[in-house]
Amino acid sequence: MGLDSVTTILAIRHGETAWNRENRIQGQLDIPLSALGEAQAARLGQALAGEAIAAIYASDLARAWRTAEALAAGRGLEIHPEIGLRERGFGEFEGQTWSEIETRWPEQSLRWRRRDPDFGPAGGERLEDFYRRAVDTVERLARAHPGQTLAVVAHGGVMDCLYRAGRRLELQAPRAWTLGNATINRLLYTPAGFSVVGWNDDLHLEGLSLDERAA
Repeated sequence: MGLDSVTTILAIRHGETAWNRENRIQGQLDIPLSALGEAQAARLGQALAGEAIAAIYASDLARAWRTAEALAAGRGLEIHPEIGLRERGFGEFEGQTWSEIETRWPEQSLRWRRRDPDFGPAGGERLEDFYRRAVDTVERLARAHPGQTLAVVAHGGVMDCLYRAGRRLELQAPRAWTLGNATINRLLYTPAGFSVVGWNDDLHLEGLSLDERAA
């Protein structure tokens, strides 16, 4: 198999939001980056300035789109919106903290935390459906760019799905990997599927802190 059939994917979670800090479920609500998130996005753009990125695709939610803008700055590349890269729809869980969900919907909270593939909050997506949507979207994009590098800017849930696809892990496997804001995750795609070659690279975020956010 030649290199012209391999797609390199830079999979990036958006910068931090205030709701990330509060452990509040965002889902598909359109929450902006915090000041720290903006700084993280800027650092991300600087860290990847030397990468030969052929195309940038992003969730159309503001926190991902703004992060993609920082990556696209100075490249002359258009950002392509992809609804399929949106975070999982969490329905009635959206806007709630983890502890509020556990208090208000204890049975549903347990199914959610156990990663029940058939569970979806009222008005939201089943985990199985979300996984298929996220992975199929990135696979479609990767197939359109054989031999190239593309950036995919999305959300923590999407990153989790890609990691599982790349490591051949079941949906119910406990998460033992980090999904950091504005970190760099690297995958390869071939007709055989995804493989993870680097995960949660956060060297470019060194020195950023909540104190700097306040400043």
